[in-house]
Parts: sequence; structure tokens; C-alpha cells
Amino acid sequence: MTDAKIIAEKLLQVKAIALKPQGFFTWASGWKSPIYCDNRKVLSHPYVRDFIKSELCNVLFEKFEEAQGLAGVATAGIPWGAMAADQLKLPFMYVRPKPKEHGLGNQIEGEYQSGQKVVVIEDLVSTGKSSLQAVDALLEKGVDVIGMVSIFNYGFPIAKQEFEKKSITYYSLTDYPSILSLAMEKGTLTEAEFSVLEEWQKDPAGWKQ
Repeated sequence: MTDAKIIAEKLLQVKAIALKPQGFFTWASGWKSPIYCDNRKVLSHPYVRDFIKSELCNVLFEKFEEAQGLAGVATAGIPWGAMAADQLKLPFMYVRPKPKEHGLGNQIEGEYQSGQKVVVIEDLVSTGKSSLQAVDALLEKGVDVIGMVSIFNYGFPIAKQEFEKKSITYYSLTDYPSILSLAMEKGTLTEAEFSVLEEWQKDPAGWKQ
């Protein structure tokens, strides 16, 4: 598997990761955060996109050789899942946050079978809530979810606990500690700024500057 710092460097290179230790970003959840990850930006950079796609496929091949399909989590996990499925020649489907309110009313788009061994693809994992909603939707249809792979993981304890509760094997190409470590090596963070970012990860919901 590729070193997590190499992936971290690629994300920083295309500004998919933004650090703001002297201020904050506001997440959709309302959380205030000194970091923001937007892996959609990688899609606009062909060489970095291709590198990350290849590394994603390497993990899938090494860790989930028995996979019979991939499922992207809408919306950001869809392109990565589709690209990986194309390279590995596997069936692909994607999972909406909730069923459509028109047409066929599908929550899972694409063909799947009961007992089919599927790996879920995410762009990033924070609390794990949306990722595990997708897992639940697949399990309800009888799909055998054998694991999940993401590009980035914030490393919150709550996510680890939730994945363990559902016995979901999970891998991420890179993670929060790798981003911070690389930023320190490159001199883009001071010791004080590093401490701010470390403290935020311990209690993101209650963090205040």
C-alpha cells in the first residue's frame, strides 16, 4: 500500500485539503473546523486523479480480492467508485442518502444481488454517519458489505467505534495525522498551529478558538 504521506502530499498539492489554524471553516453540520477537505478538486487534476484512482484500486485488490462489486456513496464517492470499478472490471452501483421521491423510488442505483460481496467507496469519512447509512441501505437489500475504502479519514474515535459496532473492515488512503505531519515537515504549520489542529480533533463538536 502507498504511504499515507504521499497521498496527503497529493491532496495538499491540488488544495483539496485546506488548513486554517488561525480561523475556521463551517461544516454542513455546523461544526467549526480549522481544516476542510474537498476531494472533488482532485477530479479536475488528471495526473493526481489517476494516481489516487490507482492507489484506491491497489487497496481494493490487496484487501478485498473477493469483491464482486463496488458501491459509491452519493455524491462524492460516486466518481471514485465508478473509476475504480472500471479499472477492476467490477459491477458498480451507488447509494443515495434516501430513496428518490419519484420514478422507481430507488435508494440504490444500479443492479445488485442478495449475497453479492460489495465494497463501499467514500471520498472521506468524518463521523461515519453518512457512510454507515449507505452500508445499512445495502444490508437491508441483502447485499454482503465486506468493507469500505476512503481517500481521507479525519480519525474521529466515534467513527472507529461505529465501524467496529457494525464489524465493517475499513481502510483509508490517508488520514488526519498524515496531513498534519506532512504540513509540519514542509514548514507550513508552526508548533502552536499544530497544537490547535490536534486539540480540534479531540473534540470537534465542542471546539472553540
